[in-house]
Amino acid sequence: MKPKFLVVFIKEFRETLRDKRALGLLALFVVMYPAMVGLGLGKLIDRTTTPEREGIEVIVIGGQQAPTLMSLLKQKNVNVTESGPMTDEAITNVLRDKKVVAVLRLGDKFGDTYAAMRPARIDLWFDSASDSGRKTRDVEEVLRNYGNSIAGARLLAHGVSPATLAPVQVQRYDTGTNASRSATFIGAMLGSFFIPAFIFCLSSAVDSTAGERERRSLEVLLAQPARPVDLIVGKWLAAGALSVIGITLELGMAHGVLKWLPLEEIGMSWRLSSVDLVFVCIATIPLSLFAAAFEIALAMNAKSFKEAQSTVSFAVMLPMVPMVVVPMLELKTATWMYLVPVLSNQTLLRELAKGQEIGAMPFILTFGSSLLIALACIGWASWRMKSERYVLTV
Repeated sequence: MKPKFLVVFIKEFRETLRDKRALGLLALFVVMYPAMVGLGLGKLIDRTTTPEREGIEVIVIGGQQAPTLMSLLKQKNVNVTESGPMTDEAITNVLRDKKVVAVLRLGDKFGDTYAAMRPARIDLWFDSASDSGRKTRDVEEVLRNYGNSIAGARLLAHGVSPATLAPVQVQRYDTGTNASRSATFIGAMLGSFFIPAFIFCLSSAVDSTAGERERRSLEVLLAQPARPVDLIVGKWLAAGALSVIGITLELGMAHGVLKWLPLEEIGMSWRLSSVDLVFVCIATIPLSLFAAAFEIALAMNAKSFKEAQSTVSFAVMLPMVPMVVVPMLELKTATWMYLVPVLSNQTLLRELAKGQEIGAMPFILTFGSSLLIALACIGWASWRMKSERYVLTV
């Protein structure tokens, strides 16, 4: 004979699979977050590699006065288009069309000022609201190198070594690996993968408690030879199972997207192995069960189905708090982080993405912390189910 809670679970899970709204949410969020991260990183990769493939379009006004500068720009893959005099308004309109990255304007007296060894003015016009900031910085670097080369030549002409201007030479060594850089950059995004755990089970958790009570079908269930705890555990497992399925599919899809993207183009990599992913999915199971238990407890405390929907919908924002606050504080990874649901999962995935060996303790703490809170919520919901005032909506 099957345990009674298992009978309730099978019944509730079958009804959940018939709910098009619940399945629609499952399909939407399984695809949405991995797609958002993939599109965002893909656009970043395109922006980073575009200058090397397409060059930088620049308009130069009065360029014939500085032939050396024109040569330097062309050597740095900058496509120079020389133009006659342009008004400020005309330059602004050209930049708004976003066909060129910048406009360089050399004054009419540039040559005379240069020959007199006085600072020769070059106007650099650009649009900071466009997405060509990296290209603009490349143009500024060319101008800076051009100015340094002129300064060096003038110093040599006066018998002074250009090294006088650089008394200290700084040599930079970056010990960060691609994996650690990617984990730091992508770390803020990883928390978003666990938010849907609270969304996948929302419809089932509310409908199987507040919905059944409002439809008076809960009284029929309580009249059956089953304890309130059996009913609650069955409903909890049914809602939690849907969340477990959704989170597992979402993490698998996100892993595939991050593996597929050429992160090496931006100095990053995704080191999470398939075995690590399996352990992360296992450690995430209690988070899904906690989400279902928490929403069931909240829905049972509401006086109506509509109130339950509103209350639980606001509760979905709860996992976003540690995900947003902790990265802003720039805290170092600590053991206590593995005791906070959602934050523990985010921290676990981030550390594994760095390619580090973290041992078994973080997995145990991540698994146990969410499970204990879930059991506490279910215990409270089972006690609440025993109340006739609750069942009769008194």
